[in-house]
Amino acid sequence: MSIVADRIKRIKLSPSVAARAIIAELREQGRRIIDLTIGEPDFSTPVHIRQAATAAMNRGETKYPPAQGTVALRRAAAQHLLEATGVEYPVGRIIVSTGAKQVIFNGLAATLNDGDEVLIPAPFWVSYPDMVLVNGGVPVAVETTPATGYKVTPEALERAITPRTKWLMMNAPSNPTGSVYTADELRGLAEVLKRHPQVWLMTDDIYARLNFTDEPTVHPLQVAPELASRTLVVNGVSKAYAMTGWRIGYGAGPDELIKAMAILQSQSTSGASSVSQAAALEALSGPQDCVAEFAKVFRQRRDLAIAELSGTPGLEIVVPQGAFYVFPDCSGLLGKKTPAGDVIATDTDLTHYLLREAGVAVIDGHAYGAPGTFRLSFAASMDDIRQGCAAIREACAKLV
Repeated sequence: MSIVADRIKRIKLSPSVAARAIIAELREQGRRIIDLTIGEPDFSTPVHIRQAATAAMNRGETKYPPAQGTVALRRAAAQHLLEATGVEYPVGRIIVSTGAKQVIFNGLAATLNDGDEVLIPAPFWVSYPDMVLVNGGVPVAVETTPATGYKVTPEALERAITPRTKWLMMNAPSNPTGSVYTADELRGLAEVLKRHPQVWLMTDDIYARLNFTDEPTVHPLQVAPELASRTLVVNGVSKAYAMTGWRIGYGAGPDELIKAMAILQSQSTSGASSVSQAAALEALSGPQDCVAEFAKVFRQRRDLAIAELSGTPGLEIVVPQGAFYVFPDCSGLLGKKTPAGDVIATDTDLTHYLLREAGVAVIDGHAYGAPGTFRLSFAASMDDIRQGCAAIREACAKLV
């Protein structure tokens, strides 16, 4: 009999973690691999944020922090939440966790009963379905298409809702598509949610400030503030401030929900790192120039990746409006043969071919709930983007 619990057997290893293991193995063999799988900024954390962490350590702020997060950081998060959502959250309705991922996990763990359904627009971040599964829920993919910019429509949302639906999870700008919703699009979705009061909304806003549309990211609560009583807003400092390793995220929602999440966290990880919280406080309350600069650089890299991939045989590309990923449709290449005579039957076959033939690592779209696609990250140097995309273009041209 296996020692491993059944709920753990329901989930799988993150494909990005698996990809990194293969990349490391190939590099040990002497292969030069351009890694375009990375889901984190390649910048260093800004100096003023690092200095704040050092100052906190020197002041002796190295003891157990409050399990729900320091009051100072929650106040700073409240100010950002007010600007982003239009909702004024008291600190008691905000929780700080070890990354936005833990906020999402805690929110699901605190609310899902066995069999509860969670609607997840596809393509989706790979961790969403597994976090639902491990907490006894049923992930339900809501299909989107390139024609709608990979955004869920009110009609598709209405069709997906059942009496068992507990949550709708939204992520914009999206990983992996970079999709950004307009105010009108969000109003349409909000009208559907208003007709189904049992459905809660979870917004993963971790990429909200990496938006290339020249307009601020619109939040659902800005167009439908009445949904705040059944919404969990999730954000953090990882992407916008290049602080992935600091592991700080925060969530805001109704009092009952946040209290339940805080109880759960107090019995699992307890409070997030005190030093990391001091750094995050400086990130949120200090100079914001770095955020605009990072977004500017990512936009330049986006433009380069699109230019280099344009005209690649068999690829169709929806230009991402935010985040740092391109998500090409590669279905036009499926069924073709490699120079060695192997058939490219799936998007996974294509990513393996690109790794072997072009020395470029990307992640298959099957992992994101969208077979016939792949994800390419432009959180890489301009040289790597230029060379990697050129190598992809050349490798695709060799398929017959």
